[in-house]
Amino acid sequence: MLKHLRPAFSIVVLMTALTGIAYPLAITGVAQAIAPAKANGSLILRDGHVIGSRLIGQSFNSDGYFWPRPSATASVPYNADASGGSNYGPTSASLRSRVTADITRLSGTGMRAPLPADAVMASGSGLDPDISPDFARAQVSRVAKTRGIEQADLDRLVETHTSGRWLGFIGEPRVNVLELNLALDALKT
Repeated sequence: MLKHLRPAFSIVVLMTALTGIAYPLAITGVAQAIAPAKANGSLILRDGHVIGSRLIGQSFNSDGYFWPRPSATASVPYNADASGGSNYGPTSASLRSRVTADITRLSGTGMRAPLPADAVMASGSGLDPDISPDFARAQVSRVAKTRGIEQADLDRLVETHTSGRWLGFIGEPRVNVLELNLALDALKT
């Protein structure tokens, strides 16, 4: 019996070492060498401190900032530990109630219907850092009024921070909210 178990046990140990240790370390090393910023989470630094990631949305509530799309992460918005959708279906009373409240809140800030879908609907992960250019443009009036900035200047800022489709046809145009808000803070008013 030991004659049959030894090769099986040896293969398990060998494959665990190769696929569970050596391969992940090799891939991590290659990623660190080729694209260290991306391998480390696409972090954004200011004065040597991490202020966010290009890949994970953050909550902005002030009228002087562009707001992200709603987060589906439990009770703490944009909590990366709780990534995942709400799994509410189109007939869900909870979803209908939240969307109605979001529409009322956004309409109260001067945004006009029809609102872009990402203004009231969370992404599948609940952590999407991007909004549509339409949602960004819909917020320009509120941000300009709060900050005392010309709307045309904010329109140009949104346009500058709009990323197009990858390879010209994959995905949708998008605006990274954190990067847009950092550029907004950098504007001389």
